Amino acid sequence: MTCIAVFSQKGFLEMPLILLLCIVPLLLWGCDNYRSKSQSRDIFAMDTYMNIKAYGENADIALNSAEEEIYRLEKLLSVTDENSQVYMLNSASGEAVAVEDDVKILLEFAVETGENTQGNLDVTVYPLLKLWGFTTDENKIPTQEEINEKLELVDYSKIEINGNNVTLPNEYEVDFGALAKGFTSDKIAEILKENDVNSAIINLGGNVCAVGNKPDGSMWSVAVANPFSPDETLGTISVSDKSVVTSGNYQRYFTGENSEKYCHIINPFTGCPVDNGLASVTVIGESGLMCDALSTALFVMGKEKAVEFMADLPHMSYILVEQSGNVTISENISEDFKLTADLPLEAVENEN
Repeated sequence: MTCIAVFSQKGFLEMPLILLLCIVPLLLWGCDNYRSKSQSRDIFAMDTYMNIKAYGENADIALNSAEEEIYRLEKLLSVTDENSQVYMLNSASGEAVAVEDDVKILLEFAVETGENTQGNLDVTVYPLLKLWGFTTDENKIPTQEEINEKLELVDYSKIEINGNNVTLPNEYEVDFGALAKGFTSDKIAEILKENDVNSAIINLGGNVCAVGNKPDGSMWSVAVANPFSPDETLGTISVSDKSVVTSGNYQRYFTGENSEKYCHIINPFTGCPVDNGLASVTVIGESGLMCDALSTALFVMGKEKAVEFMADLPHMSYILVEQSGNVTISENISEDFKLTADLPLEAVENEN
């Protein structure tokens, strides 16, 4: 729409100031450019670069609240900050720790999802992450004896939750690396909507959440990275009010002296980095937390079990990329996903 105001020069100049102050904002509000004006915020938190772009009259206020929430959650959930509740929980030597509601919610979700995925998501793998050096810059290939020792400390089912009091067995440690950004994106989307922001895109280090549609009414187009060339695009997925989360072996890894590549996603059954033929897993759904959790769990499962598991979740979607280059997607996104890489594509009906 084009804004056109017609006044005689004399009439405009003689108009009372109070009336001018009322009319000018109304004229601006009628302009598409004003209505679709965006506010953008760049943030570094949770060890990653984040960007939130929001549209609407209250966008700047909403982004201020969102940024505060990100830093609050970072302080609460950090596994290395000595003042965080996760650090205190991991250092409690088997004693109960009173935690805030957000930590309780995440732990309850972690236990439930661990059960539903038959242990393929396990938030107690942190001792193994440390053993392999993924929490520092000093990566190493541990001995089988060392791995077996740390595997004794991995079992999500031993997390005890009694109200807001949580107890971990002695030497157990939890890490929300597979959940925190998804949980945070859900929180931010909620804050934006509470401030009447109905069009926004949240990017937490590649963990993307689309709020509503774009200002022009079309769906958001989210790029999915090519695991064989991460600076290039595998394809794009059109979404509205959904999250798009990817886990892969190309994001954090090291190459050992044996020339083998070891990724940061640990198999909780073997204690070793996952190596099952998958290069990346992308999950699309309404809950950023669920997408975050399942992108890791499916990557641990491998293609065959992942496809079988997702058949019971027809409201969600996935993109699986194998090391061989084959791309498998759920049939329910066949119209919304556009493959741009020169790779073979197969769509599978994701409903039993």
